[in-house]
Amino acid sequence: MVYNKNSSVYSIQTINLTKVFKKRKHKGIFWFMKKKGKKETSGSSDEVTVALDHVNSEIRSGELFGLLGPNGAGKTTLVKCLSTILIPDEGTAIINGFDIRKQTPFVRASIGLVVGGERTLYWKLTARDNLMYFASLYKMPRGGTKERVKELLALMNLSDRADERLEDYSTGMRQKIAIARALLHDPPILLLDEPTLGLDPTVSRQIRNQIRELCKKEGRTILLATHYMEEADELCDRIAIINNGKIAAVDTPERLKAMVKETELVEVACYNPPHDAENYLRPLCPDVEIITLVRGDEAKGTPSRIKIIGGNAERHVGTVVDALRKKNAQITSVNISMPTLEDVFIKITGAKLAGGGTTQQ
Repeated sequence: MVYNKNSSVYSIQTINLTKVFKKRKHKGIFWFMKKKGKKETSGSSDEVTVALDHVNSEIRSGELFGLLGPNGAGKTTLVKCLSTILIPDEGTAIINGFDIRKQTPFVRASIGLVVGGERTLYWKLTARDNLMYFASLYKMPRGGTKERVKELLALMNLSDRADERLEDYSTGMRQKIAIARALLHDPPILLLDEPTLGLDPTVSRQIRNQIRELCKKEGRTILLATHYMEEADELCDRIAIINNGKIAAVDTPERLKAMVKETELVEVACYNPPHDAENYLRPLCPDVEIITLVRGDEAKGTPSRIKIIGGNAERHVGTVVDALRKKNAQITSVNISMPTLEDVFIKITGAKLAGGGTTQQ
């Protein structure tokens, strides 16, 4: 691995990192027919999106650090800035002791990058040929490259399929080759952006196990950006919750979950809940902090979940159940649940959930 002797105990540091995207509005033909002497207001035709808003964070060497948030929260933009794919508009980041603005080649030599839905591999080439090709781009000494490729194929449990074309691989197998490619030059830092996106549960677990080993057994620093709450909870030493381009909270999974007390969280599972369940139940539970509906897939036998968080949630169970039954909802279970990172995220941000629910505060 390439370590910077001058680097601190932190492998990754962001300092007021800010990224703004501007989208030019279409002006149409009438814009060219303005009256003589009329001036366009500067910037009036731009739409501005602040993807990262003065992000400050520190990731320790050897840490598996999670970046948790919904789609559009700024996770991918942050990863792209750290990997030097995007240039920040303000602030900077220090990767392995190198500034992403001033020492770009050293930053790139220090990191391996993996994204979900990987399509940068060459599907007409075999797995072995793909890795050999990318090793040549890294200008790795040819003498040790074959052995390195062999070692990585074994690490990914793909030695017996090494000489098959990637077009014959499953999505999960291709993702393993993407991880192997990121490890070719033995970087001390891995940036993983949704590495299990679109994978089935079995393959996702295999990928998560390999991520854990890369951190714990090999000592690599890993930034894992994901919107899968359970994945972050299972793997990460610490987690940053990001929303609307800002870091809302940073701590260990246990401490984050401690923000939502067990007695404050009630979950009602049911079929056919009212479509406006949050607004319908709100007047019945005026002292609770959050009521949220996460819709299930009834065609597959998965019930919807109504969560009541904060205040005297437990006291309102009977009232809530009676009210749902009046709306012809079929109650399957009522639980006083242990808090999850999903509950923490709802409590901190009030964001919409991937399952279709919304929060009411």
